[in-house]
Amino acid sequence: MSTTMTTARRVRPASVALWVLQVLLAASFVMAGLPKLTGDPLMIEMFDAIGAGQWLRYTVAVLEIAGAIGLLIPRLCGAAALGLVGIMAGAVVTNVAVLEAAPVVPSVYLLLAAVIAWFRRASLSWLRVGNLQKDVELLR
Repeated sequence: MSTTMTTARRVRPASVALWVLQVLLAASFVMAGLPKLTGDPLMIEMFDAIGAGQWLRYTVAVLEIAGAIGLLIPRLCGAAALGLVGIMAGAVVTNVAVLEAAPVVPSVYLLLAAVIAWFRRASLSWLRVGNLQKDVELLR
């Protein structure tokens, strides 16, 4: 006699919506990072106006693309979103203080990344102080 057990997995609409948001945000960051990485004249001009040098353009591009990839990996999505919050916070400050441009777009991306970081905060458990202390003790 053979018994087959099937387990039904319930898909939560909120989880699906969060993954859709992550995929859309990842696509947006790839589309924002590629022109910086490939040397689009508008990006070169913008980073010249910032005055930090073209190394910053490459750094921002790599971080945006890495963050986009991280958003698609379940173990990394919280950390990636947190990193993208930092990048977008810098973009907001740069738009206001240096470029004198409206910070609407980076503010929206910052908010969306913050929402993902908040709902994926369980994947950030390795950042907690108690966990770090345990890791240090294991290394001794």
